[in-house]
Amino acid sequence: MHDLRAEFPVLERLAYLNAGTNGPVPRRALAAAEASLRRQSEEGRSSTEFFEELIERADSLRARIAGLIGADPAEVALNGSTTDGVNAVLHAVDLRAGDELLTSDEEHPGVLAPLAAARAAHDVRVRVVPFDELAEAVGPETRMVVCSHVSWVTGKLVDAAALAATGTPLLLDGAQGLGAVPVEVRELGCDFYAASGQKWLCGPNGLGYLYARAERIEGLRAPWSGYHAVEDPHHPLDSALQPDARRLATGYPAHHHLEWAHVALDVLERPGIGAVHERAIELAAGLASRLADRGIVLSPRGRSTLVSFEAPDPPALVERLAAERFVLRHLPETTYVRASVGAWNSEEEVERLTALVAA
Repeated sequence: MHDLRAEFPVLERLAYLNAGTNGPVPRRALAAAEASLRRQSEEGRSSTEFFEELIERADSLRARIAGLIGADPAEVALNGSTTDGVNAVLHAVDLRAGDELLTSDEEHPGVLAPLAAARAAHDVRVRVVPFDELAEAVGPETRMVVCSHVSWVTGKLVDAAALAATGTPLLLDGAQGLGAVPVEVRELGCDFYAASGQKWLCGPNGLGYLYARAERIEGLRAPWSGYHAVEDPHHPLDSALQPDARRLATGYPAHHHLEWAHVALDVLERPGIGAVHERAIELAAGLASRLADRGIVLSPRGRSTLVSFEAPDPPALVERLAAERFVLRHLPETTYVRASVGAWNSEEEVERLTALVAA
């Protein structure tokens, strides 16, 4: 993966292990965004041709994301973040008073805050159970399960097959999934999959992706209706909604964000996305093994790219590691420091990090 490392200028200065917050920016993505902004500045951005190109590039990106997750392009919507995707689904489905939304005790605020908003708006109940017990906790009043594909706290993978087998609609938060581990939405059996563009896919902040299974789309409301969400934008008062996942989008991303996202995908697809997944997962497993061998207490984890380990003072350790040019993060209200290991990292960085933590 030496060629992949060379794509990221930040790695010339830092050992970057925080893609779980924001991924490193590829050199070519910077160039693509700059070129788009220069064109907008010099040529303007109000022509019909520019807008048609914007739509084409957005549709092309939807198709590429669909290919990554084994979906049809019509099942993918563009939005601003994982949280946008979670909000979109909870605002689009027909929730009724007394419905139960089931979630876990390892969820990010990007799931919990939308659940709280749905509870306030629709008088639904939100029930929180241990991450490993979600499938067993599904009951007759459970309207939907909303949880992480990969826990942002521990790196554990949810038992999606068991959840799908319950027959209850399933919305997965894929913020730590897409780009980090293999994602096949048909195999997962989920109805919705919300993911980020700025984390493991190394795209811009403000760009996210939402998968909605085709059979679930009919009857869904448009959470942020507008030009993008209706079939006839020239007569929106009388127009039907888009028949596919586009009705769930927040609008059209900025042109330079689209160009950045496309080029970042080019960078990751050059070695092969499967190879990128496998390399990162193996490096993370190696880090976990080395830390455990040195007596460091790890969180339970799965075959993911996240390694969370205990520290007496997590913020202080993160600060100390930063002084050694290592970028990690601590997880608030836990005893954990989290390393987000990417295919762009090296064995040498893993060994140095282990020595620093053990010291």
